[in-house]
Amino acid sequence: MASQGRKRIDAVDSRAASVLVRSRDGSAFARCEECNKSVPVALISMHSCSLEAKIKMNLDAQVIEQANEAKKTERKKPSSKEPKAKRAKTEKAKKVKDPNQPKRPPTAFFVFLDDFRKEFKEANPGSKDVKRVGKEGGEKWRAMTDEEKKPYLEKVAELKEEYEKAMANYNAAEDEEKEEADKEAAPTEIEELTDDE
Repeated sequence: MASQGRKRIDAVDSRAASVLVRSRDGSAFARCEECNKSVPVALISMHSCSLEAKIKMNLDAQVIEQANEAKKTERKKPSSKEPKAKRAKTEKAKKVKDPNQPKRPPTAFFVFLDDFRKEFKEANPGSKDVKRVGKEGGEKWRAMTDEEKKPYLEKVAELKEEYEKAMANYNAAEDEEKEEADKEAAPTEIEELTDDE
């Protein structure tokens, strides 16, 4: 608590400059040449010694402070004034999703949830609380045994097979389009004319 609000100044080696001395708590003291008293560096301006001694002690303290500031590494300023998070978002190009690409199949829980929503709407026709539907559906799913979950898992397996077939067709069509684009982009052979012709 005692060090709050104090000005921290690092002392130089005592042999090099005998002007600054450190106490046990780390505060810096300078010895006044005129009155030969140890004066806290932060309070030098209030010391009632001669003006020349004050100036000399202040200059010594400033030299040490400047040496400490030079040691601190300077932070590189960003090239733009936008916040870092915004710059990161703008630098990354978003991958454009192909609208013709088949969608991945839902998980067993989401297949169950579709059926559960229908049952829930029939039981509660006036309820429009989406959160409640999801919460109750999750609770029912956790309470179900593996045997009760089996029809949903089988349906997911069928949907996954359909998805894999659709992806195979999609990838084949993509490869054909790439080959056609490569053929169009490839330079055509130009007949070279020789001097004989």
